[in-house]
Amino acid sequence: MKKEPNAHERRDFLKASALLAGGAILSSIPLAGAYASGSDTIKIALIGCGDRGTGAAFQALSTKFNLKLVAMADAFQDRLDSSYQSLSSKFASKMDVPKERQFVGFDAYQKAIPLADVVLLVTPPGFRPIHFEEAIKQGKHVFMEKPVAVDAPGIRKVLAAAEEAKKKKLNVVVGLQRRYQSNYREAMKRIQDGAIGDIVSGQVYWNSGGVWVRPRTANQTEMEYQMRNWYYFNWLCGDHIVEQHVHNIDIANWITGQHPVSVEGTGSRAWRTGKDYGEIYDNHANEFTYANGAKIYSQCRHFEGTRNRVDESFQGTKGKVYLSAGNQAIIWDANGKEIYNHNTKGNANPYQTEHDELFDAISKGEYKFTNADYGATTTFSGIIGRYATYSGQTIKWDEALAANNSLLPERFAWDANPRLMPDENGLYPIPTPGKTKVL
Repeated sequence: MKKEPNAHERRDFLKASALLAGGAILSSIPLAGAYASGSDTIKIALIGCGDRGTGAAFQALSTKFNLKLVAMADAFQDRLDSSYQSLSSKFASKMDVPKERQFVGFDAYQKAIPLADVVLLVTPPGFRPIHFEEAIKQGKHVFMEKPVAVDAPGIRKVLAAAEEAKKKKLNVVVGLQRRYQSNYREAMKRIQDGAIGDIVSGQVYWNSGGVWVRPRTANQTEMEYQMRNWYYFNWLCGDHIVEQHVHNIDIANWITGQHPVSVEGTGSRAWRTGKDYGEIYDNHANEFTYANGAKIYSQCRHFEGTRNRVDESFQGTKGKVYLSAGNQAIIWDANGKEIYNHNTKGNANPYQTEHDELFDAISKGEYKFTNADYGATTTFSGIIGRYATYSGQTIKWDEALAANNSLLPERFAWDANPRLMPDENGLYPIPTPGKTKVL
């Protein structure tokens, strides 16, 4: 039987996690692949030129270091063109991406990655395991957005590549930016020092009104339609419990120092029921159980016209804490006395901090960041939450991680069909608890 961590071990884990997230662990071993060019210019490649990809490149180029964007890759020409124009208008002196280094198509990443020292992986998450594996194989440092996969085979691929990255001393930062946000860092310092004791329960939320829809156009293949509307198909997105709520679940894992061992829950399509919304649910409610017995309640929904809520609360044996992306962090002791209240003013942008710290390490030849491990375990926590709500079953971590249930198409091409296809009315099969098999 696996030994459960005691309070001391949990706090040691949290301290190590905080140091890794904050970039405080150094290696004196020379960095592999720091500058492929041999100059003091760090060359970067952008893989995925949508809004978030353009934002990630903007943040990288906004750092104080000597960077050049030398290659761009996307499945769609129009997305690449828009991103190039946006970045060029702000960073003309840091752009060196002639037409011959602008790559379009499913294989575009293979052409862009070899040209850079650092790659930004910001496509829809279904592609992340493939792209991350290739980047590490090529010896590149990586910034990759969350989540890092959409199914168990993808998670295993990311974990394997993460081990290779460690061997090669390659820095990897994952865009779970709360780990780079000052209120979370300050609260975690106090929690790891025992401010609220051992975590026994918690509640994490991402309740909002949902995201964009891109209507089907004439002569569009099914592959292109799903790629354009990637948020609504699990092979690309993983459902919003994975793509969005992963941020809040990550805080649960960080504060407990563990990943859940099992999960059960319920979910449905209550508001977004039309064919424009693909296959995903619009609400999920889960209970995550951790090895030490802690129970974390998780809720996410996309309902328009209802109260939004995006925050986290946890209860320990000696107190409680409230956290939010709005720079709030309040800690109370067991008697309800406030013992810490973070100043919400003047905090650095965590999206920028991720890149500032990553490129600071790379510029100095330091090895600091191994975020792929917790990026993968947090992503998989969301994935098993989806497995639980879709199936109506209790899902155990070890069994789910071993599953061979890939969601990816057999072939990546514009004329290839994804695994999930619409019926004659344009409607997609919807998961049904009690009937849908996920493992």
